[in-house]
Amino acid sequence: MRIRIQFVYLAYNFLRDSVNTTSPVNSEKLGELAYQTLRRMILDKALRSGGPVVEGRLAEELNISRTPMREALLRLEGEGLLVRAGARSYSVRFVSAQEYFQAMKVRELLEPEAIGLAIGKIEKKQIQQLIKKIKALSSGQQEQAHWQIDDQVHTLMARASGNDVLARMIDVVRTNSRLFELVTPFNRIEEDRAEHLAILEAFAADNAEAARAAMRTHLQNLRRFVLERLSEGTYG
Repeated sequence: MRIRIQFVYLAYNFLRDSVNTTSPVNSEKLGELAYQTLRRMILDKALRSGGPVVEGRLAEELNISRTPMREALLRLEGEGLLVRAGARSYSVRFVSAQEYFQAMKVRELLEPEAIGLAIGKIEKKQIQQLIKKIKALSSGQQEQAHWQIDDQVHTLMARASGNDVLARMIDVVRTNSRLFELVTPFNRIEEDRAEHLAILEAFAADNAEAARAAMRTHLQNLRRFVLERLSEGTYG
């Protein structure tokens, strides 16, 4: 049911933003919608690492034919979010602790650089709107809302850097680190909120060095948090 709700929501926005909203939703559009729905659910951890993703079941759930669903699954496999488990089934790719820490180390190198390059390239109004959204995020907020805010902060900076190759590399390593799972939720909403605000406030002040340092500190704290959870035996 949750997948169906996500799909309907994305379909509504997709059609609303289309130039010709009276045109039928063809197979290509359905494939794109299925892709966006499943990718979002993987990154929001609604579909968990190692969990099954069955083509026929998903096609039935979304009430679409298997062709656009198959295209969506193939795209996600190509991006490394899914791995094939059978002729018509996949699973969300499992990321080991070693790969997670390697990805985080790369992020510590790339993301501070991206934020420095992005200084002055994003409207202050957009930054202030994001700050407002983060402040409104309560400690009891659903995990999905937390991940979506996290995406906005990190992808905004990478895409505004002006370096498309850098932005793509960041997207890949962020996706890899997102697929990593702990037995217990990350549960860092309060800490993440404070760290994201520090990044954005330094950015809004055009202080590149402070923004870089705040980003680096945030990523190091994430890595340290996971290391502590692993020592407690909370790795899944």
